[in-house]
Amino acid sequence: MLLRAVRRRNPWQPGARRINRFPEPFPVTNPKDPLPRRFGRYLLFDKIGEGGMARIYLARTETELGAERLLVVKQILPMLSSSDEFSRLLVEEAKLAAQLSHGNIVQVFDLGRERDSLYIAMEYVEGFDLRELLVRCSKTKTPLPAEFALLVVREALRGLSYAHRKADEAGEPLGIVHRDVSPSNVLISFDGEVKLCDFGIARAIGINTKLSREAIQGKAGYMSPEAASGQEIDERADVFSAGVILWELLAGRRLYKGQKGKPPTLEQATKAEIPPLRERGYKDEERLHAIVRRALAREPERRFSNADAFLVALEEYSVNAGLLVSPLRLGHWLVERFGHEIRERRRARERAAKALQRGPLLELKRPGAARPESRSTPASGTEAAPFELSRRAATNARARPEGGARPWMLALLATLLIGTLLGWLYWSGPS
Repeated sequence: MLLRAVRRRNPWQPGARRINRFPEPFPVTNPKDPLPRRFGRYLLFDKIGEGGMARIYLARTETELGAERLLVVKQILPMLSSSDEFSRLLVEEAKLAAQLSHGNIVQVFDLGRERDSLYIAMEYVEGFDLRELLVRCSKTKTPLPAEFALLVVREALRGLSYAHRKADEAGEPLGIVHRDVSPSNVLISFDGEVKLCDFGIARAIGINTKLSREAIQGKAGYMSPEAASGQEIDERADVFSAGVILWELLAGRRLYKGQKGKPPTLEQATKAEIPPLRERGYKDEERLHAIVRRALAREPERRFSNADAFLVALEEYSVNAGLLVSPLRLGHWLVERFGHEIRERRRARERAAKALQRGPLLELKRPGAARPESRSTPASGTEAAPFELSRRAATNARARPEGGARPWMLALLATLLIGTLLGWLYWSGPS
């Protein structure tokens, strides 16, 4: 059975800036944010998003064995990096997140400060976030099958369950709570893997400063009532957020409606008024609705006690209703529906990366190397973007192999040889 396709232009995040994880092959570079460029030990070559907390780049770096690794670098915005309290909390949470190693959690590789800017380097998941997937489904009028919706939530709950149960070497629970379980933090790969990212960052954002409301813009729709009202939270807050995602996938729309296209407010999240789900004809549908109601109970004591209990209930329902599928089938469905576009963008990105390596920025691969000083200048008088320079250099390199002879020199040499041969035949022939 299929979920009804979402018909509004972007109902999953109204009024918020869209973060496209599949940018144009050759993006227009901002003079204040030139690409490609060296950032610490990373080469940033593609900007793939920007939100209220960070600019997000696709980057390359070399491993200790000399191999290249593709990853994501989140460069924290200056207004947040300059806050000592934010920096302290972000470092604490990132250290905890770096200890998480699970198939349903994005791996954190590095955390540091470069040029007075905090950054986080993490695993790159080639695919969609859930919000982007829903937008694409809406634009192409492609319904998201219910079995895949249930699969995404179950896999997210597996990651949450692992994080909630994570303990230190002494066996003491680390007390990890995600605090920002929302569609933009649920990543889905082309292989059907579902991974959660940005563990604990919401806690660093939620410090008592003027930055709080700016940074959580668009996130209130997935906050638990206790989180929205500023109370202490535990793992049941993540259970509520996962319940919101499940409700929206089943309903085909946002849970809270903002006024005049604006995101939901903290007041709406605090009240947590949950409309009943409409019947869609699923097998034993009332049992599924009861699971959702329990996950979205306003009082934490009435919810599932943890992500494990929520997961078990969903798995039992999926099995009994015949809606249990493997991640592999989800991956096949993604490739079948959106494969052509994804392959084209992936090829373009690979060509761009090769152009960087073959162009003038080749020297940047050596740590500490400086950017070349000489650059071509267009007829308009404005400086050409580095990205365009690297593409031009790659084209010239293909047109004239390095170290090879020019075509006119080869033609002249051939003419001289033929003339010499004909002269010798003429004078050495019979008199």
